Amino acid sequence: MEIEFKFCIPPERLAAVQAAVRRGRWTPIRMEARYFDTPDAALSSRGIALRLRREGAQWVQTVKALGQGPLDREEHNVLLGDAPASLVPRPELHAGSAAGARLVAALQAAPGPLVETYGTEIDRVTRNITLQGAAVELALDTGRVVAHRGTAQQREARICELELELTAGPVAGLAALATRWATRHGLYLSTVSKAERGERLLAAQAARPATRARAVVAHAAGAAFWQGPALQRAVVAHCLQQVLANSSEIAAGAGTDEHVHQLRIGLRRLRTALQELAPLAPGHFDPAWEAPVVDVFRRLGELRDRSQVLQSVHTRLQTAGAPALATLDTAGAATPSSGVAEIVRHAAFQTALIGLMAFTARGHAPRAAAADDDAAEAPGPKDTRRLLQKRLRRLHTQVREGAQGFAALTVPEQHRLRKRLKRLRYLTEFMAPALDADSAGFVDSLQPALSALGRLNDERVARELYEGVAATGNAPGAWFGLGWLAAHEAQAVAAC
Repeated sequence: MEIEFKFCIPPERLAAVQAAVRRGRWTPIRMEARYFDTPDAALSSRGIALRLRREGAQWVQTVKALGQGPLDREEHNVLLGDAPASLVPRPELHAGSAAGARLVAALQAAPGPLVETYGTEIDRVTRNITLQGAAVELALDTGRVVAHRGTAQQREARICELELELTAGPVAGLAALATRWATRHGLYLSTVSKAERGERLLAAQAARPATRARAVVAHAAGAAFWQGPALQRAVVAHCLQQVLANSSEIAAGAGTDEHVHQLRIGLRRLRTALQELAPLAPGHFDPAWEAPVVDVFRRLGELRDRSQVLQSVHTRLQTAGAPALATLDTAGAATPSSGVAEIVRHAAFQTALIGLMAFTARGHAPRAAAADDDAAEAPGPKDTRRLLQKRLRRLHTQVREGAQGFAALTVPEQHRLRKRLKRLRYLTEFMAPALDADSAGFVDSLQPALSALGRLNDERVARELYEGVAATGNAPGAWFGLGWLAAHEAQAVAAC
């Protein structure tokens, strides 16, 4: 299993990165690859890539598959020699490897002939660096991905990436080096592989759809999953899958309002994990992660208020007969992708993501370089479950008490109750592998209250924005909106 960070390089930073990579001893290599799949996409639909690649004078056959965490990749390479008899992949060459088993299972589930789908033309420069006991290979890739080669439908995409792969030693050294390069050169993390870029070209798709949260799965067998540090890593990795997938699209300028919305959900889930799971293994979470995550969550929320909230509320007001309000007619437009991209690319946020990703990979580091011994420093599975049950009960009690007198609560207290209800939902989802079959039903039972609380919050946000417009004067539409929202608040509170 390989552990690596991959960054996109802004065009204006490429020259500086090229110069930095070429300091010391470096090796250039020309690579041409051809990717294969079945006509019904048996491999790509399962996160598997099969390729033949010429590296210098040698051909290599490789299969890659997604791992369990955001840094994990199952990979197996077979050296074919100078020139294979034919450029036809042989899946049986990967027998006995984890990635090979995934490949065989996919082909058995959806059998079909393997055909070439797209290719890459890459100029790679590699350099080996050692930092804090970690041996790391830097690989600077520039070039292109080409689909439908030689046809009227030919499409291509530019490649400009820097990969840092751990070859030996602790993950902490890899993370320190990744942080140094990302901060110095304005790089941003990407989860989009060259294979996925090729798939997008085939489908004429600019970006992947926004990624929603998935169910938590206890990857580790048996009770080991429920030891404190292992559970922390598993849940943080689970949250990062949603965060990284959406932040990658946004940072690349391809994000939509839905990507922003799902990124905020992912960040809120991540904050819940950091807050509620910290007692499982005190000191494992770096306090420095919190501030950048909160800052990006807040700034994206402000943009969402100007786009989605006003768009929704303003539409309802127009239906109610509100006068036209030019100041807000354009406020509901889609969030500018450039502004959102800059928020996500910010060095502090990227540094926090690097630290979080490295944290999830600590359990997969070579044993000689493992950062900690989970069994020696963490409570056992029974104590872990007991502690989590206690935190669930505490949240549940706080929500029930707040719900009984909701209308009498102050606005900040009502908002705090909403946040607690979300934390209760997310913590329940994190614990789902250890709960009974009713856990999904319990989570579903929270949704009506969450929806009502969300509508109330949106109306209050809109009211603040309308107050700002009304204060400028000569805006009768804003005063109409304020009156409608004030009259509707009691109904919204009752619905909650």
